[in-house]
Amino acid sequence: MGKVIAIEHLSLDGVMQSPGSADEDPRDGFDLGGWAAQRGQDPRLQGAMGEYMSGEWSLLLGRRTYVQFAGFWPKLGDNPFSKALTEAQKYVVSSTLTEPLPWENSELVTGDVAESVAALKERVEGNLVTMGSGDVVRALLPHRLVDVLLLAVHQVVLGSGRRLFPESGPGPENLRLLDNTTTDSGVIVSTYAPE
Repeated sequence: MGKVIAIEHLSLDGVMQSPGSADEDPRDGFDLGGWAAQRGQDPRLQGAMGEYMSGEWSLLLGRRTYVQFAGFWPKLGDNPFSKALTEAQKYVVSSTLTEPLPWENSELVTGDVAESVAALKERVEGNLVTMGSGDVVRALLPHRLVDVLLLAVHQVVLGSGRRLFPESGPGPENLRLLDNTTTDSGVIVSTYAPE
């Protein structure tokens, strides 16, 4: 049975929108994109993320993140991240995309997000790693379908933007801290599991 591992970059005030580049996700007029890029190459941060992307693993992505990744990583050239992401099996949650999907090893996941991912967890082995894909993660959290939450909290306050945990969330949720470290660039990497 697979485990869903959500890896998220957050600002101190909980914003997850567009951490990698200025044009990554400009929805709602968000113009602060790229706020995590300068610290994204931190070896300890990459190591923490890489722990869940070794052995048997796949990607679980929402449409927006998939399109962004597919337009970036395969074109980046010879590097270990592009190779690993391209070779990985990719499950793409979308109600608007159609097959065949453009990036190799990609399979469309349709229907109710929680039901579809619960069925996917039953049929795959290893980790189903999701990065970004906020709509997908927010749909899974109330159903307790996220097994591990790795939060990379960057030392920046943005004041606006889409958040991982919306104000009108499903209610209290206790999490158990599995690991916590601070990288040399100041990013706090905390790993949690549902209690």
